[in-house]
Amino acid sequence: MQRSPDMTPDGAPPDPGAIFDLQKAACRADPGVPYARRHDALKALEDLLVDNQQAIAEAISLDFGNRSVHETRLLEIFPTVSGLSHARRKLKKWMRPQRRHVSLWFAGASNRVIPQPKGVVGIISPWNYPLQLALSPLTNALAAGNRCMIKMATNSQRLCRLLDRLISEVFPADYVAVLPGVSAGDFTALPFDHLVFTGSPRTGREVMKTAAAHLTPVTLELGGKSPTIIADDIDIDTAAERILYIKYMNAGQTCVAPDYLFLPRHRLDAFVAKAKSAVRRRYPRLDSPDYTAIIDDRAYRRLMAVLDDAREKGANLVNLLPGAEPDPVSRKIPPTLALNVTEDMILMQEEIFGPILPVKPYRELDAVITYINDRPRPLALYLFSNDRRVQDRIIAGTLSGGVGINDCAIHVAQHDMPFGGIGNSGMGQYHGYEGFLEFSKLRPIFSQAPMTATALMAPPYGKTFERIYRLMTRWRGL
Repeated sequence: MQRSPDMTPDGAPPDPGAIFDLQKAACRADPGVPYARRHDALKALEDLLVDNQQAIAEAISLDFGNRSVHETRLLEIFPTVSGLSHARRKLKKWMRPQRRHVSLWFAGASNRVIPQPKGVVGIISPWNYPLQLALSPLTNALAAGNRCMIKMATNSQRLCRLLDRLISEVFPADYVAVLPGVSAGDFTALPFDHLVFTGSPRTGREVMKTAAAHLTPVTLELGGKSPTIIADDIDIDTAAERILYIKYMNAGQTCVAPDYLFLPRHRLDAFVAKAKSAVRRRYPRLDSPDYTAIIDDRAYRRLMAVLDDAREKGANLVNLLPGAEPDPVSRKIPPTLALNVTEDMILMQEEIFGPILPVKPYRELDAVITYINDRPRPLALYLFSNDRRVQDRIIAGTLSGGVGINDCAIHVAQHDMPFGGIGNSGMGQYHGYEGFLEFSKLRPIFSQAPMTATALMAPPYGKTFERIYRLMTRWRGL
């Protein structure tokens, strides 16, 4: 069904309030959204992505200035399609009411919990993975039976307009709506039943403040400085290959990218040598179509200032593509290692979000754990070690949104595990069953038996009450 023409008169941005009212009215008219409709919605979205892969990848590349269509297919289209398929297969099981235990003192009664849709869900997605970070929460929200409105980043408007057109051909505006050109202020001010935001901690705080005016629950995925640790027992070549693959994919503009690296001091030279050979093999020149541009001039200038700051304060910057220089026209910066870093450098204080990897040699793991725990909790933590004792020590001694052992970022693509941050890196979670629960109200329902012992506990109180109460406190665990 096409969106009503009066939603976007004369090409003006759609009215988010009008679309919200449409979706709210649809929630009241059809509050439950039956299984068949949810399943069909997920399948329609899945087919839409599969049928329009090339157009989607090209739109994203244009928004970036250059982004490998292969990376888009691998990192955004496939995980999203796979997540939709997983949700479809599991949906009937997720929707089943859950039976819960009834205390002996209420024998004959029954307890159950039913997941019900919250209502209208607002999704605010960023520019770095504009498709996956819009449609992954959409998958869970639709599986849970909600209506959804999506506001995409200003830097993703080609993709936004494309998705608006494609989705409006499949879904009516009272079910799913993508809103090109709508301001963040107009969007977040709506009284959503749940709001999802992916972006920086600073903006996340503002989104949460705005949502608080309506007591709207929020899911925040906020990124942060994700540490990576190489232990002494792991093969350094394997570790380097895997770390650098994720770090320089999308030119480091990834919320779960390794932000800084710890490695044993005596393994530094081996890591640097491997990094040089691996990067030259993957990106033989800076203008390779496989190497992504920085999203815009502002972000490019920020990263150049980060490099200048580190250099001025004594960092040894290792260009992993010798002969290539940062190019302000293409907005490409060569993959870079930062050695001899100090805590007063910007790159050790802020999330880098670019192709720069600071390296910190260490002698004792205890110092690494202390360093991580002295800073805001990250969205991800990566450990490269085959030693189970080292793994347990790091996992028990730190806290992060997620953990990857012997690889980076792959945990995000596991559909049967939740994804989300903690503290400064976010709150709430989605993906898989936990995502379904995030967008559902788990409604407890108690059904009383025809005959109930509670009648014996009514006033006037006396000896009968005292005898029963003594029994209740003696057998309180039942």
